[in-house]
Amino acid sequence: MEKKYRAKQASDSLLVGGLLSMSGGLQDAYTYNIRDQVFANAQTGNIVLMGENLALGNWNAAVRYLLPLAAFAAGVYAAEIIHSRFHTRGISMHWRHAVLLVEIIILFLVGWMPQSLNLPANILVSFVCAMQVEAFRELEGSSYATTMCIGNLRSAMENLYYWRMTKEDKRRHKAVVYFLVIFYFLVGAAIGGVLSPFWEEKTILLCCPFLLLAFVLMLRIRNRRLRFLSLMTGAEEDEAVVKGEKDINP
Repeated sequence: MEKKYRAKQASDSLLVGGLLSMSGGLQDAYTYNIRDQVFANAQTGNIVLMGENLALGNWNAAVRYLLPLAAFAAGVYAAEIIHSRFHTRGISMHWRHAVLLVEIIILFLVGWMPQSLNLPANILVSFVCAMQVEAFRELEGSSYATTMCIGNLRSAMENLYYWRMTKEDKRRHKAVVYFLVIFYFLVGAAIGGVLSPFWEEKTILLCCPFLLLAFVLMLRIRNRRLRFLSLMTGAEEDEAVVKGEKDINP
């Protein structure tokens, strides 16, 4: 039990990572299929399309890709503001819980935006994606991403190779975890792609229960972690937050 809680923080479980990845995949499918074929997560694609339109003199089209890119940058910055200013003493919530609440509220609002507001909708979704990718960067002690797959695929294949060479169970486990995260992302994208023609703008609302479930799971894990620290240190739970914060948070 001690090893389990010292090894993991509330956001470190595979189930939480899977839910976040499903939401990330759905968001990307949603903005591409419903909101003028703009990528919310894969900003590399937006940079390529922006550069192409700039070269061709299509200024309006270039701006359509520039603004989500700027919103993504702002989302990273906003996540760090929440991180630096959110105080956990005396409460069970963590700064990542606050990020999830902001995500849920924004995505709920996006679901009610008409097609005439596609650009603001893409800006908001890109902002949310950036907050998520900045706040959730580790899974079982390894770096990963919940809103894109290229890094996860690289890490999966790297660990697969080293497992084949060394037969280390740790390498095999990491490879499986990365492939599972990619699978969850694929499931989310598939859900978004299939339902977009029917639910249209409201398809993004499906992200809200995914994120809410991740919120609840993280809250339960964190509360168990704090109780464990309290038992180990003899401190009250709010004091255990302070004493164990370095173990809980990266």
